[in-house]
Amino acid sequence: MKRSLVASMMMIFIAFAIAVFLPTARSVQAGSPQAGSPQNVNQDDGSDLSKAEKYCVRHGGEVDVREPYFNTNDIEQNWLQLSGSREFCKFTSAEDGSRIHVELSTLYTDQPSLAALAYYAQVPYSGNCNGNPASCYCSQLGGSDLFGGINLNGGGWVQKSDPVDTVLEACIFPDMSTIDSWGLTYHQAGIVRGRNLDKVLRYPNPYGAN
Repeated sequence: MKRSLVASMMMIFIAFAIAVFLPTARSVQAGSPQAGSPQNVNQDDGSDLSKAEKYCVRHGGEVDVREPYFNTNDIEQNWLQLSGSREFCKFTSAEDGSRIHVELSTLYTDQPSLAALAYYAQVPYSGNCNGNPASCYCSQLGGSDLFGGINLNGGGWVQKSDPVDTVLEACIFPDMSTIDSWGLTYHQAGIVRGRNLDKVLRYPNPYGAN
């Protein structure tokens, strides 16, 4: 009886995995990546990055350049700047001033990304976490916004000239696609921050418009 139950659960898991991941796998063609795919839009490709920046602005966003910092829960002079930077498209609501940040390549690609699928799917927050709910929800979805793991130091994507979101919690998925953690968390509850990304992500919603 127990073996039968385990076998049934395994079949359900396999069916779920095929339904979720097979469409994404089929979209990856042999040869060069398609234009607009995450592989083509990165910090080293100035041409596609420029297109992504223009796309962001044309759709009402603002391009934010942010650097990663560790130890942001301490006083600012003790923050540790890490290497590199990422560009985000920031959308701000004219109605309530709320914001959502989406990394430029995630916004601009017309291919599936884990961050876009997570935003569209609106998976309910499990609530099984005693920490920051946005960070917990990001982890629940298979991403991470933690710098150095679970600790008291903190960290995030910083733009010191931004007094509202100086330190951004960005949920980064294994395919490097990224949307801010609070934007994802509010959206699963049916609350749109900044702008409904259903209207601006180039990869269309496979579940139907929100």
